Amino acid sequence: MPAAKPDAKAVWAELPVLPAGELVPLVQGWEAAGVEGVWAPQIFGAPFTVLAAAAAVTSRIKLGTGIALAFTRSPLETACSAIDLDHISDGRAVLGLGSSAESQIEGSFGMPYGKPLAHMREIVGQVREVIARGHTGELARLEGEYHSLDLSHFRLVRPARRSAIPIYLPAVFEKACEQAGALADGLLGHPLWTTGWLRDRVGQSVQAGLDRAGRSRSAIDINLMMFTVINPDRAEAISDARANIAFYTQSPQYLRYFSEIGFGTEAKAIQAAFAAQDYEAMAKACSDDMVSAITIVGSADEVLAQVAERAALADSITPVVPQFGIAPDKAAHYRQRIAEVFYG
Repeated sequence: MPAAKPDAKAVWAELPVLPAGELVPLVQGWEAAGVEGVWAPQIFGAPFTVLAAAAAVTSRIKLGTGIALAFTRSPLETACSAIDLDHISDGRAVLGLGSSAESQIEGSFGMPYGKPLAHMREIVGQVREVIARGHTGELARLEGEYHSLDLSHFRLVRPARRSAIPIYLPAVFEKACEQAGALADGLLGHPLWTTGWLRDRVGQSVQAGLDRAGRSRSAIDINLMMFTVINPDRAEAISDARANIAFYTQSPQYLRYFSEIGFGTEAKAIQAAFAAQDYEAMAKACSDDMVSAITIVGSADEVLAQVAERAALADSITPVVPQFGIAPDKAAHYRQRIAEVFYG
């Protein structure tokens, strides 16, 4: 049965790392239901592994890194990983690349962050060059501010399956939306976005990027990722999503965003609690209003109505279960509810 798509929008799913006995029936069931594609996030481990496993047991569904951390590996490694996934999947790879938070890239991974927009632009260009011409021996050197690649002795064993693999860029702020409009094949909307932020900031920023690059709106797919908890008990739904929103609030570079959507006080308290490693205080500082402004919560009908409003700008949607602070059995339950409501 085709997926149930609000306003005929394509529906994607988020694929977590799971044991094979759970992963295989899950992704095969999604493909049978007509899901357009799956995103595998990078929290720490690279997302190419779980997508390769999914590729081996499916034949149609698209396989996206949603997202791979662009600054934690060489652009050559990123390009080759995407090429390998595209071969394994017979041309179904989608490369989502994101900058993440400076504290995670420089702290946890020990890699340089730099100026994220310029850094990302350089990586996208180099990745595209390797995919298109890595088999020809013509690349020689790819010089950049962040990455200088000597490819004079590099050659792919065989050409990439496609000369271009779709690249999606995520965004929180306006400049990143504009860069996606100018540069990318797709924009993967951040699940922290609220309906108001989408309405007031995202569309015009994407259009500015399209205009700057001389591209039409059809050149980019806007895929909106949304934290979604389908539960008629609204209080329980908010409680189940609270730790996840608190986790995503910990980065100081997002403080401007939370201030502009009306939750600057909560964000400052959450960041102070995180600095003190007081995780209970982080959750307590995250108000019900903050959780419900970001997370789509409620009964199936309430969730569908909220998604329809929020996704007016989007071409495709990805309802996702909160990733942090939720028990595995409850996460599995909420994944099943999303499947029942959105996948037919």
